[in-house]
Order: sequence, then C-alpha cells, then structure tokens
Amino acid sequence: MVPSIPVSVDLVVLTVRNHALSALVWRRDNPPFLRRWSLPGGFIQLDEDLPAAAHRVLAERAGLPGAPVHLEQLQTYGYPDRDPRQRVLSVAYLGLAPDLPASEKAHMSWQPVEALAVMAFDHRRIMLDGVERARAKLEYTSLGAAFCPPEFTVADLRRVYEIVWGRVLDPRNFHRKVTKAEGFLVETGATTTRDGGRPAKLYRRGPAELLHPPMLQE
Repeated sequence: MVPSIPVSVDLVVLTVRNHALSALVWRRDNPPFLRRWSLPGGFIQLDEDLPAAAHRVLAERAGLPGAPVHLEQLQTYGYPDRDPRQRVLSVAYLGLAPDLPASEKAHMSWQPVEALAVMAFDHRRIMLDGVERARAKLEYTSLGAAFCPPEFTVADLRRVYEIVWGRVLDPRNFHRKVTKAEGFLVETGATTTRDGGRPAKLYRRGPAELLHPPMLQE
C-alpha cells in the first residue's frame, strides 16, 4: 500500500525593512510550537499545482494579494521528523519583495532575520536556505532590484546589497558595476534629493535577468 503523505507549501518572503533583512512570519497560536514564529504556509489542494498553491498562500495566508513579490521554488524538505504530528513534505518558495506594509492578517509581521533564532518546525533552516539563495541571486541576476521600489537610486540599490550581503561596499565601485551591467538599470530621466546633497538619478529595473558581468561578493 502506497502511503499518503500531505504536501505543504511554505514561503520565505524577504524584504529590506528598517535597515535589516527581514522575513514575513507569524506567531503560532496552537500547538505544536505554541507562540513560536513560523513561516506562512498551507497544504496544497487537489486541483492546483505548486506555483498556484504558492501564490494562494501568499495572498490568503501571508495577506499579500497582488503584492509585487518575486516567487521561485527554493527546495523540498521531506525528512521524517520535521513535523511531530505526522509525516509532511514541504515545498518551500522564496519570495523577494520591496518594503511592503505589514500584513493585516492576525499574528503576521516582518521580523529581522537575525532575531529569528528559534522558530517552529524546521522553519529556521528553511529561512536560512532562502537567505543564502537570495545572497547568491544578487551576484548573478538582477533580483537585487526586486527589493527596491519601482524607481530608485544607485545608493538605494547599494544599501540593499549591503544589507543582504552583510558587508559595506565601496560606493564608486558599486556605481560603476551596476551602471555598466548590460540591461540591469534604466534611467528614468528624473532625479531626487531625498538623501540630501546633489540630485541623484532615478532608475528602474531593466530587462536583463542575468548580470554581465556578475556582481561578485569580494
């Protein structure tokens, strides 16, 4: 007899908020792991595929319907003891988002990744895998701009890289790299003085998906 094993979708949704890399989590109000932080998730329905389940969980569980979140499959977790109640497979998705308003869903909030030392189930492991994927993605794809609003300065983008990578970057070297990477940034023709000093050019994300050359962590 083939065993029946439930399959869930869990989301690692990351943003840069209050100068920290933060994840969208919720405080559990039932055992097991009562009162611990947990990733938003849910079981897939019989009539939906995995991407549809991930978008449904993002809208219904995470409370972010229609939000500009980049979602991609992260990894599958299936070791037997990950849920003390029963055997459950989890397909995790990574979401990268600009600084969004806090979800109106009960118990949901953005929390700094560094503050999430203890989480329910294996969700800290899943979250850290998502953080490492995000750090790698910033090296060779244009997804760093997914953390930014529709229009942003090079300084805004540099702060994203610094926060996600956890290191200070040379402003001039960073400016040269991102403006030389083909198709990464497109000038809007507008400027801003919100950071003080001389007006800074505003950019939007360009059509490139892969960066040439890549933005390697040095």
